[in-house]
Amino acid sequence: MKVNLRVWRQDGPADRGRLVGYRVDDADEDMSFLELMDVLNEKLILDGGEPVAFDHDCREGICGACSMVINGQPHGPQKATTTCQLHMRHFRDGETITVEPFRASAFPVVKDLVVDRTAFDRVIASGGYVSAPTGAAPEAHATPVPKANADRAFTAAACIGCGACVAACSNGSGSLFLGAKITHLGEMPQGQPERTQRVVRMVAQHDAEGFGGCTNTGECAVACPKEIPLDVISQLNRDYLTATTGGRRTA
Repeated sequence: MKVNLRVWRQDGPADRGRLVGYRVDDADEDMSFLELMDVLNEKLILDGGEPVAFDHDCREGICGACSMVINGQPHGPQKATTTCQLHMRHFRDGETITVEPFRASAFPVVKDLVVDRTAFDRVIASGGYVSAPTGAAPEAHATPVPKANADRAFTAAACIGCGACVAACSNGSGSLFLGAKITHLGEMPQGQPERTQRVVRMVAQHDAEGFGGCTNTGECAVACPKEIPLDVISQLNRDYLTATTGGRRTA
């Protein structure tokens, strides 16, 4: 299988960057996209060139590190799939594939396809946790949780913080990520004591990091590899409105 790659190369944050063409003649349809990038880098190194910098870690669709925009789509064309789980059989022999970094003012490019996503870490540090003493695990039935709440909490907690939602949003908003973190804690009894201050702090940090506002176009949910539902943003908005107006929260 042969593919033509147009890869974004950028020497550093101050560099303007450019798309550079490469050809890979020995790709296999069972390769993941990251394995294709490995093959390209091996070729570049053997030819005395500079390998393409890109992020990766688990390569199992769990860590969210493999942030690439492939043919204009964060993580590529397959729904509910991270870049590391995207296989070359989803592309045509001889196809030209454009590979770029996630584009958002809050995710500055470090080099090539690597972006700085520590803004997400700072948003989490501002309030995305429960302040409770650690120790032995409590008895499972000590705090009953309605199944509907538990299911919704688990759905929101599936967010891996990859940033695809930000890259897909025309405003560079992190609202889907933020809504997922607010919702998965807000649905649990342990998350209630800090619920009000959590949403205020996290929204303030989100805005301070340079993420844009949400206009409910829904591209974030389409791009999300873990299919986080768009309605977590509604939960975020309800909690924020309650916290800032002193109104009564509705479930």
